[in-house]
This record gives sequence, C-alpha cells and structure tokens, in this order.
Amino acid sequence: MATKAYNPAEEGAKMQFKDAMSYGDYLHLDHMLSLQKTHSNAHDELLFIIQHQTSELWMKLVLHELGAAREALISGNMSTMFKMLARVSRIFEQLNNQWDVLRTMTPSDYTNFRDDLGASSGFQSYQYRMIEYVLGNRNPNMLKPHDHVPEVHKMLSEELARPSLYHAAVRHLYRTLDGHEDNVPDPQLDTPSAANSEIQAKWQIVYENIEEHWSLYELAEKLVDLEDYFRRWRFNHVTTVERVIGFKTGTGGTAGVKYLRRMLDVELFPDLWHLRGDL
Repeated sequence: MATKAYNPAEEGAKMQFKDAMSYGDYLHLDHMLSLQKTHSNAHDELLFIIQHQTSELWMKLVLHELGAAREALISGNMSTMFKMLARVSRIFEQLNNQWDVLRTMTPSDYTNFRDDLGASSGFQSYQYRMIEYVLGNRNPNMLKPHDHVPEVHKMLSEELARPSLYHAAVRHLYRTLDGHEDNVPDPQLDTPSAANSEIQAKWQIVYENIEEHWSLYELAEKLVDLEDYFRRWRFNHVTTVERVIGFKTGTGGTAGVKYLRRMLDVELFPDLWHLRGDL
C-alpha cells in the first residue's frame, strides 16, 4: 500500500504566498543568488566567489556586533558587551572553518581562472580593514587601496579618528581601577597596535587580583579569546594560499605567502599578550 505523502498544510502550514511574504522574499534570494557571476568557464571559480562573498557577509555581522559592543562598553553595559564579543569569536570560528572548503581546490583548479581575477585581492577588503581599525590595529597606509571609492575611504578615515574598541577597553580599565580617567594615556588613533608598559601594568593588577576585578578580567579574556580566533583565521589563510599558489606573487601585487606571514606577527591587543610573561 502506498504511503500518503505528508502535507504540512494539514497541520496549518501556509502553502500559498501570492499575497504574503515568503522566505525568498524576506531574504531577497533571487537577487542574492544572482550575484555569483563567474568570469571564466572554470568549475572552481564559483567556489572561490562564494567563499569570499560569504566571508564578507560574516564580516558585515562582525562589524555590526563590534560597533554595538563598543557602545555597550562605553556606557558600562558589560553583560551585553560580553555577549557580543563572544558572538564575534564564534563568527571567526565559522570563518576559520570555511578554509577547509576552499582547500579542496587544487593549484591546477585555481590556475584555470586566476588570471580572470585581475588585480583583485583579499587584502583590498574594506570590511576586513574596518575590523582591524575598530579593534585597534590601525595602519593608515591601508587606506590607499580605497582612494578610488570616496565613500569607503571616508568611512575608514572616520574610524581612524575615533577611539577603537580597545581604546574604550583601556578607558574602562582605568576608570574602574582608579575611579577616574585622568591618567589614561592619550590613544594613538591612527597608528598600528603597540604595547604600552603603563597600560600593561594596569592589566597585570587585574590578573594578579582576579576575584577583586573579575569583570575586568573577563573583559581581558574575552578580547584575548577574540584575537585567538582571529589569529587562527589568518594562519589558515596563509596555509591555504601556500597550498594553492605556493610562493607566487599575489594577484594584488603583494608578496603572497610572505606578506600573509608578516601579518601573522601583527597583534591586536599586545598589552594583554605581553603581560603573560610577567605573571
């Protein structure tokens, strides 16, 4: 006897959407799925495009969360801020896992469409640059690839002119320990991250008196956790690129793997890493 096909409508599921919002309508799926436009007939180019487009979507969410986390930190809403930072760490874990898919593309596969990329390269991602700027690692030289898009250049420049998330964390550190912010070192808004012995000493007080300063300790560890996932993402990027193109020059003109390896030495929150040797 044939089994009757399951009909969700019998349990109340809506099945007609002529005059109602559907899943595809809500997500604008027709438009979204039309954006994967390949430039060659190579089979693996679609993988390459989807890998990078989905990464940009996740980075959009990272920026959404980091911006809100910074505002929560400034206003002293620590529980909300902790939740947002934890979410960002999980997003970077998701981004990290994506490299496993891209690594199924062999050097021969990539060669079939690499020339079609022109001078485009991941280091030109303005969202990636914005993430670094928001977190506190600020290299003004990296504004230059965005000169041709005035609104993007303006957005990044405006971020360089305001305190980063880490600057906000340092202000909170001093305000909590000293009861005021009078002694907070002036933030270097448009320079790369660098360790500061005075700030490091403040964090050391926290780590040596965890029970007394639990909220500050949790803040520090949330930041370290975030950078831990961020570093893994960078490391897997290097490994994937080396596996696929070896030590060739990058499409954007960088030194490829050598450039990416240099980025592995960049620290987002050097104070929090360097103090560990003094505990």
